[in-house]
Amino acid sequence: MDAFKGCFCSTKTSKLPRDEDPIILASETPFTVNEIEALHDLFKKLSSTIVDDDLIHKEEFQLALFSNSSKQNIFSDRVFDLFDAKHNGVIKFGGFVRSLSVFHPNASEEDKITFAFRLYDLRQTGYIERVELKEMVLAILSELDSTLTDDAVDSIVDKTMIEADLNGDGRIDPEEWKDFVTKNPSLLKNMTLPYLKELTLAFPSFVLNTEVPDYK
Repeated sequence: MDAFKGCFCSTKTSKLPRDEDPIILASETPFTVNEIEALHDLFKKLSSTIVDDDLIHKEEFQLALFSNSSKQNIFSDRVFDLFDAKHNGVIKFGGFVRSLSVFHPNASEEDKITFAFRLYDLRQTGYIERVELKEMVLAILSELDSTLTDDAVDSIVDKTMIEADLNGDGRIDPEEWKDFVTKNPSLLKNMTLPYLKELTLAFPSFVLNTEVPDYK
C-alpha cells in the first residue's frame, strides 16, 4: 500500500487518453482538471504494475489493495466490479476517475449512500439480504486482520437487520438502507477520503480505514 501513498505534485503528466477529456471528467465529477491530471499519474502507476496497457486489471487492483495480486476476497471483488463500470474485466481511466469521485469530500451524500448499498448488494438483486451482509462483514474483518466469534458476527448482522429491515421481509431495500444510514451517519465515514481534496492519496485503503477523520 505504501507505493500508492504520497502527494502528486507534478504539473506535467503524460498525455491523457483521447476519449477521456479531463474537462469533461471535471464537469462530471468534483475533481478539477489539474486534479484529474494528477489522478492520471496514479492511474498510470497502477495500470502498469503487471501489464503496461493503460488498463487496471483485477490482479493489479488487488495488488494495490492488499500487496498481493492472487489474494481472493469478496470485498475486493465487489469493489473492483463497481469500478469496472462496463463489466469487461478492466478499469479504464474514465471509469477510475468517476468511481473514485464518490469518495471525494464534495461528492453528494446520496451518491455515497448508493455506492455503499451497491457494495453490499453482492448478487445485484436490488436488496441486501442477511447472507450478503454477513459475507461482507466477514470479508472486511478478514482484510482488517480482525477476528470475531461466529456468535459475535451473527449478533452484529442480526442487530443491523432488525434496525434496517423496517418492513420485516428479511432484506434491506434502498430506501430502508438510506433511512438506516441517515440514523447511523458513521457508516458513511469511510465513504469520504479527505485526501482527495488535496490529491494526497491512499488508494483505496480508505474503504477499510476506520481512522479516516471527518471532513469539515
